Amino acid sequence: MSEEKTPGELRREELYYNPKSAWDGLADGEKEALETYCADYRKFLDLGKTERECADYTVRLAESSGFRSLVRGEPLNPGDKVYRVNRGKSVMLAVIGSEGLDKGVNIAASHIDSPRLDLKPNPLYESDEIAYFKTHYYGGLRKYQWVTIPLELHGVVAMKDGRSVQVCIGEEENDPIFTISDLLPHLAKDQSKKALNEAIPAENLNILVGSSPMPGDEGTDRVKLQVMDILNEKYGITEADFISAELSAVPAFRARDLGLDRSMIGAYGQDDRVCAYAGLAALLQLETPRRTAVCMLADKEEIGSDGVSGMQSEAFDTFIADLCRPGGIDPAVCMEQSFCLSTDVTAAYDPTYPEVFEKRNSALMGYGMGLCKYTGSGGKSGASDASAEVVARVRRILDDADVAWQMAELGRTDQGGGGTVALYLANRNIDTLDAGVPVLSMHSPFETTSKVDCYMTYKGVRAVYSD
Repeated sequence: MSEEKTPGELRREELYYNPKSAWDGLADGEKEALETYCADYRKFLDLGKTERECADYTVRLAESSGFRSLVRGEPLNPGDKVYRVNRGKSVMLAVIGSEGLDKGVNIAASHIDSPRLDLKPNPLYESDEIAYFKTHYYGGLRKYQWVTIPLELHGVVAMKDGRSVQVCIGEEENDPIFTISDLLPHLAKDQSKKALNEAIPAENLNILVGSSPMPGDEGTDRVKLQVMDILNEKYGITEADFISAELSAVPAFRARDLGLDRSMIGAYGQDDRVCAYAGLAALLQLETPRRTAVCMLADKEEIGSDGVSGMQSEAFDTFIADLCRPGGIDPAVCMEQSFCLSTDVTAAYDPTYPEVFEKRNSALMGYGMGLCKYTGSGGKSGASDASAEVVARVRRILDDADVAWQMAELGRTDQGGGGTVALYLANRNIDTLDAGVPVLSMHSPFETTSKVDCYMTYKGVRAVYSD
């Protein structure tokens, strides 16, 4: 016979903030739905290792769900599903609601770029009969993590005649892969004395691409010539074509279930494709919401959201304007009535490194969607800092939809910090709150998330779209 709770215990339950494991709160049948969702998410990761690939796969999924490319000036009716691709690198999608756009839209904004190694414009060289690609790292990565791991090459080569050549080497089972060498421990005495951020200089992130000379040739750089000949035979490119190419080295890992209990997902690029997929999957299932729902999948977040495909570009403003103008709505009126979840990942509390976290305000793996009132660094520099009213609104939406959520902060004050696209939405006069999946080993070649957090973020975005 269970003992009755004391008055103090009842008051603690009533008054204290006490998040619980999201696994314990799953409803009947949700475990199966969670596994189905996560299997689809893993496929999204495997087919989208660059922002271009993510954009392409997003369009395929959208069109199979009844979306069409938005035509400027066309009339739009409730239930219409439209999208626009910006330069092949970012995607904006919308499901038109029953209310007019003067009432605003509900937005989920994420980014689909991730830290990686980009080839330099003149990358190929030979040294001591080994051929290499020179790289320039993209985003905030820790350079020592990128040596001695298998790498793939993804991207596009734009030709002078207007053609684009797609490059993907290392993804198929029989493809060659690449790597970056490191010192053996027997000779690393001096290197081992250096700080982690200095042990691997950026200019040493040179990718091994070949070691056999061109048969029958007696000139110099025979290995480089052999590599260039292979690329020319397969893709029809010459060395000068690298200048107008966007080629990236990414980890040659497939997204996998992680842990004996299969409760986690391990993969490259989960920051921020885990939230991007949540926003996309939730939108694809919408019919006719009350307010128009918009999914923004941006590029360039990892390097400041600048450029024509980044969140600071006016491409988003133009998309909203093209939704509004057929109905005679001022886009500024629409945006001031709108609401946005900036769905980006947050740092999961790591018990191995407790000294960099403030546990009371950290997100725990398996406890649901993380809400971040502010990001930034130090004195909240670079943050939009959502208002109390905005946070209260999201609490209501999530609780009404039985979404497990928790408050989150990116580590101890003054320990570091980070940013998202939230401030760029807020600068457009849109109420915005950061929210997303807690991640272990963020920005590493192999990041870890909890399946239940992925699923709860999807449920949370779906609830916001439907509010």
